[in-house]
Amino acid sequence: MAIKGPRTVYACQGCGFQSRKWLGKCPDCGEWNSFVEEVERSTKKDGVTLSRGGLKLHDNKPVRFNEIEAQDDSREMTGIEEFDRVLGGGIVPGSLVLIGGEPGIGKSTLLSQVADRLSELYGNVLYVSGEESERQIKLRGERLGIHPMGLFLLSETNLEKVFDEINRLQPQAIIIDSVQTIYSNKLESAPGSVSQVREVAGQFLLLAKNLTVPVFLIGHVTKDGMIAGPKALEHIVDTVLYLEGERHHNHRILRAAKNRFGAANQLGIFEMTSRGLIGVPNPSEMFLSERPLGASGSAVVAAIEGTRPMLVEIQALVSSSKFGTGRRTTQGVEINRVALLVAMLEKRVGFHLSGDDIFVNLVGGISIDEPAVDLGVVAAIASSFRNIPINQNTVVFGEVGLAGEVRGDQPCRCTSQGSRPNGI
Repeated sequence: MAIKGPRTVYACQGCGFQSRKWLGKCPDCGEWNSFVEEVERSTKKDGVTLSRGGLKLHDNKPVRFNEIEAQDDSREMTGIEEFDRVLGGGIVPGSLVLIGGEPGIGKSTLLSQVADRLSELYGNVLYVSGEESERQIKLRGERLGIHPMGLFLLSETNLEKVFDEINRLQPQAIIIDSVQTIYSNKLESAPGSVSQVREVAGQFLLLAKNLTVPVFLIGHVTKDGMIAGPKALEHIVDTVLYLEGERHHNHRILRAAKNRFGAANQLGIFEMTSRGLIGVPNPSEMFLSERPLGASGSAVVAAIEGTRPMLVEIQALVSSSKFGTGRRTTQGVEINRVALLVAMLEKRVGFHLSGDDIFVNLVGGISIDEPAVDLGVVAAIASSFRNIPINQNTVVFGEVGLAGEVRGDQPCRCTSQGSRPNGI
């Protein structure tokens, strides 16, 4: 009688869809050449393991809703105001936080500073790195000027060994850098595969909830800027943070894409210095610090990201084209929205913009998708087209409809200390 070997499946590395045979295109997410052969995980019938590495986890039992104590006041403050703001007011014990961003954007730097503050305030913190050695992490810490006594460094990629150290140390917070480098011996697939990432994230979620310890996971991103791995990874965690910013700008933006314990799309502004990331308490002052006065095509817009209002500058440049068909280039605002507003100006206002090149830029490298920036885009384009500067004390905000109307209770949402500009 022939002995059956382990069965293999082909899993899409983009969404986790599985197939018995190799496919060139994933029928679920549409990615090409994303299927990788993996060994199918067998389900054991001889019991359920509650933990890995010998961790002692308590059994869960049903609890009455009225008997559960409220935890509104149990958040742990790190002392980094911008980081606490994005999390909704502090770290919730037992939460699983995923932080993504481009390579070199400052994810490890930010979490090194967070680990320093947590170790000083609450006790031991374990920093697990699968990409750097302890000496490299120590070198970065010395550059940042941190000397925490309760921070423990571990260079390890095996999940079971990491859990053994957690069981021995009993830390108050855990940082994993990064989740794609950790693998489990229970699975035969390679580190970073769909099954490994899902298994590792699920085990850390189980650990965080049972031990009431906050866990931070650093995740790699794809070329599209999304966190690498299956989409289920973002559904498993409690909070998803993205660290954004241009390499040629000194500031970084920490954005909450998902947060079960606070407002989504919350924003935190940091400045990258030689001493690490420093919070910016007044981002409007930073974004408007180099605004040119008396120049056409510049408008100040009031926008709200999460629960935080801020003033940003929108610049537009309308230039005649020799090819008859103008192009549209945008940065920081959606290009399709700008094309719609340009078409509205042509139809409702009578501007002939079809043959002109239009460039729109949100100064500072920030991206905003709020509809209230519509009126600012329209004002900046009209100012550049007519070559008439907008009053420097004017703030513009409002959603613009296809009929050319400003949506809202008031017919216009322009506030200015002086008179409204003529001709716009």
